Amino acid sequence: MSRRTVVNYEPDSTTSTFSTRSNALPTTRNSVASKRIGNHSNDIVAYFHDEEVGNYHYGERHPMKPHRLTLTNHLVISYDLHKKMEIFQPRRATEEEIMSFHAADYIDFLKRVTPENMNNFSKLFSRYNVGDDCPVFDGMFDFCKIYSGATIDAARKLTNGSADISINWSGGLHHAKRVEASGFCYVNDIVLGIFELLTHYPRVLYVDIDIHHGDGVQEAFYTTDRVMTVSFHKYNGDFFPGTGDIDEIGSGLGKHYSLNVPLKDGIDDESYIYLFKAVMEAVINSFRPSAIVLQCGADSLGCDRLGCFNLSIKAHGECVRFIKDFKLPLLVLGGGGYTIRNVARCWTYETSILVDHEVSNDLPYNEYIDFFQPDYKLHPHLSGKVENMNSKQYIRNLRVKVLEHLRFLNGAPSVQMQEIPPDIQGFLEMNDEEEAELLADSAKGREEKEKRRGRDHGNEFYDNDQDVDMDMDIEG
Repeated sequence: MSRRTVVNYEPDSTTSTFSTRSNALPTTRNSVASKRIGNHSNDIVAYFHDEEVGNYHYGERHPMKPHRLTLTNHLVISYDLHKKMEIFQPRRATEEEIMSFHAADYIDFLKRVTPENMNNFSKLFSRYNVGDDCPVFDGMFDFCKIYSGATIDAARKLTNGSADISINWSGGLHHAKRVEASGFCYVNDIVLGIFELLTHYPRVLYVDIDIHHGDGVQEAFYTTDRVMTVSFHKYNGDFFPGTGDIDEIGSGLGKHYSLNVPLKDGIDDESYIYLFKAVMEAVINSFRPSAIVLQCGADSLGCDRLGCFNLSIKAHGECVRFIKDFKLPLLVLGGGGYTIRNVARCWTYETSILVDHEVSNDLPYNEYIDFFQPDYKLHPHLSGKVENMNSKQYIRNLRVKVLEHLRFLNGAPSVQMQEIPPDIQGFLEMNDEEEAELLADSAKGREEKEKRRGRDHGNEFYDNDQDVDMDMDIEG
């Protein structure tokens, strides 16, 4: 197959040797888990993109803009990075696949509610946390099926041995819970992708560099030792979603398999990279994952409309490079990011890292070049806009505390492969009372979260997609 070919991905009939739902799974595949596919010198990179995904619209004043995915894809193509990858048109996830994690009543609600009939469902809005942050919009469930299907298919490219790295920039919606929407996220594609990886790999590591805590993924795997979650994020007990304290470490079998790195406003490149590399090297050496999922939320960049860090695109990309260099099967996903021209720059640069191709700082001409004015550069200056509240002493102490948690990590679990791990399956079948008890640590701050629902983010609203500063022109 040509690397430039766009393929309609049908995993069960073309590229998979077994179906996700098949019981005929290999007992072990250590040869795949411990080394790259084949003997080639370059990684095989699979890139999943649906042309329709950027056409959905949360609402005129909503900060989440799926159009950022269109900008990203055009920039990737204008740099000729598509020639270095295998390009796939993903299929839509089925309801059955989505309900492998999400509750059937919640998915039925997402499927049926529309802007035209939403008044008929208003009594359910509170139950499923639909409203200002997670509005009902045209094609909402189709949007969820597109990005979720892309993540599942990207994971299957790893499990069936036909790619070393899989990319889905439309995925990474890490806040969605089993029975509710949260933080602009309706379906948690990350959990679905990890479920797919767990059919083949004994241990999966999840890494999150979004400025917001990866609460939905942590909660989903809080009681298992087969998935370790590591999140680098702002935390002060009030910043959305209000979780992610260093003391949230997991429960039951999963105790010490959740790791949180709480940061303060304004962290810079040097401190972030120092902490990230120190923590992740120790995590990977201790947990010994068979595969890695990396959520690359771009709201941790400087100048993001909902963010408050000072990271450059190069520093953000250095985290991707560091994880890539461990040479483990890698699923790379998007996430947050609300200054859309910088989101496109960031994910394009990280695509270049993943395909080992250096790109110019001068942006090539493309249909959306005007979004990148006035400099038309890949690496604009983004740092120093927010005071750095992370002292060197704080960073050193945080590193010590985080690494101390790893001392309690048991040896990497040894398990047989099966469709869904029994400990996770048990979690999914728990009733609400048992779930609330087991996830008490992870749910810290839930009461505060209720107060925050509907609260305006301090820098949420702006004039339009081409309002490229962090100011809002107020009329009236």
